[in-house]
Amino acid sequence: MSNTERKSDLLYGLDDRPEPVKALFAAFQHILASFVGITTPALIIGGVLGLGSELPYLISMALFVSGVGTFIQARRVGPIGSGLLCVQGTSFAFLSAVLAAGFIVKNRGGGPEDILAMIFGVCFFAAFVEIFLSRIIHKLQNVITPVVTGIVITTIGLSLIKVGMTDIAGGYGNPDIGALKYLAVGAITLATIILINRSSNQVLRLSGIMIGMVVGYITATFMGMVNFDVADVAIIAVPIPFKYGIDFDLAAFIPVAIISVVTAIETTGDLTANSMISKQPVQGPLYIQRIKGGVLGDGVNSCLAATFGSFPMSTFSQNNGVIQLTGVASRYVAFYIAGLFILLGLFPIIGAVMQTLPKPVLGGATLVMFGTVASAGIRILATAELDRRDLLIMAVSFGLGLGVVAVPEVTNFFPPLAKSIFSSSVTVAGLSAILMSLIIPGGKKVDTSEPQTEPTAQQAT
Repeated sequence: MSNTERKSDLLYGLDDRPEPVKALFAAFQHILASFVGITTPALIIGGVLGLGSELPYLISMALFVSGVGTFIQARRVGPIGSGLLCVQGTSFAFLSAVLAAGFIVKNRGGGPEDILAMIFGVCFFAAFVEIFLSRIIHKLQNVITPVVTGIVITTIGLSLIKVGMTDIAGGYGNPDIGALKYLAVGAITLATIILINRSSNQVLRLSGIMIGMVVGYITATFMGMVNFDVADVAIIAVPIPFKYGIDFDLAAFIPVAIISVVTAIETTGDLTANSMISKQPVQGPLYIQRIKGGVLGDGVNSCLAATFGSFPMSTFSQNNGVIQLTGVASRYVAFYIAGLFILLGLFPIIGAVMQTLPKPVLGGATLVMFGTVASAGIRILATAELDRRDLLIMAVSFGLGLGVVAVPEVTNFFPPLAKSIFSSSVTVAGLSAILMSLIIPGGKKVDTSEPQTEPTAQQAT
């Protein structure tokens, strides 16, 4: 393909300014592709940990911080931000670690505010891990190889599938869990998503999960499963720094910190793909500056998220597909996206309405998302040139990571701190993969000039 043909793929380049109507249309496409992914983690965490009263605020803050983070990434504030059209959103990769942190407090008898203080405390400090790594991200792939990344992402997906399946069956603590009516609604939601994703219409495919949830919601309504008693909420959600306080626990921090390392590599891949689609260089000083600024932006935005009551942020890879679909790579479109997300985040009624979503509908959608996370990890492993050493690392890491979940009694005689740390499949698999990669000789060196562009966990959304 000639340079002229390549440039013709884009209607608007990175620094072009589309007309307001066209920019808004492109912005809505990005919002449709990412809205469910941004709000769903709060719904899952709130549902599993019993944080129902706080859900409207948590969902509002997820949207608000996504808007602020998207603006920072595109606008580039000093060294912070990539300067690309990349949407920031709540990362699914942290979900299992965040739930584990919440359960540490809940098992001690803590209430919703105590749980959230712990979650946001460990997420706040873990954000500095990514901030630090942003300075050396171009060298980090010698340690965090595609094999390590693939193992961690696959384990994240596999560990979360239980959450999606439980919701399909009716949700945690439901005395009628497994009832046929729940399975029917979950199956209809799942089937709709599958059918939409087989469509040749790209716009429909980008909105497949949202459409599937709407169909599932309507079905559940006809079956009498929707409670329309919307919670009383404030008209405007005012972002309050550290609304729930801040707490810290080393056992809760370590899994989040490990995932922060992997997320930095994921973001590198997403930004590389975004640069390619936007016809920007993928090597040289400008490229390295974008990568460092983008990963730094991820860390800073995750810090802001924890400050205002949301969960860790990451660059959404599915929005790269929207750029290809619309032919609009202008970073000025990100300002429209940011403004719309901030506006949506100021109205907690959105979160209150989403709280009425029946568990089987949420489960039907998240089962696809979590399965896609695992599939993305497998694809990363499949694209690596695996040798016997890599296969050994995979075998031991998966065996130990999934083993501690299948047989939790294995940690019964561990000290309390070690038990909390090593009860996480992601922590065990990630630490095993990193340590074995460093200890076992014969590993292949990774070319750090062009970071990996394999699919990431964010493709789940």
